[in-house]
Amino acid sequence: MKPLQVGLLGIGTVGSGTWNVLSRNQEEITRRAGRGIEIAVVADKDEARARQVVGEKARISADAFAVVRDPSIDIVVELIGGYTVAKDLVLAAIESGKHVVTANKALLATHGTEIFAAAQRKGVMVGFEAAVAG
Repeated sequence: MKPLQVGLLGIGTVGSGTWNVLSRNQEEITRRAGRGIEIAVVADKDEARARQVVGEKARISADAFAVVRDPSIDIVVELIGGYTVAKDLVLAAIESGKHVVTANKALLATHGTEIFAAAQRKGVMVGFEAAVAG
């Protein structure tokens, strides 16, 4: 079965940690979940920093909105923080029929009701466990 394709938004401290954990644990993730998870594209305004972290193992984009609209992406992981652009990106991902994972406490505290309602309407999930007790 083809691995789930992930678009990772933000490759700062949390994003690079997420990249490293998912990369390092590919075999175990596939064994436990029955399907692999592959970060296919990383979006960050600082493309040079992104390239330093991921090398040639994923596409790099400065346009996070292009990532959330990319039909090949199954899941969007939002790790950019804040609640303005992050909200727009999460809602665009949901509107595109993508599941979303976020560690963004401010986003959920401010716009959680709207985000969860949109996800319910589109039949997608919003994972937020990383935002709890952070």
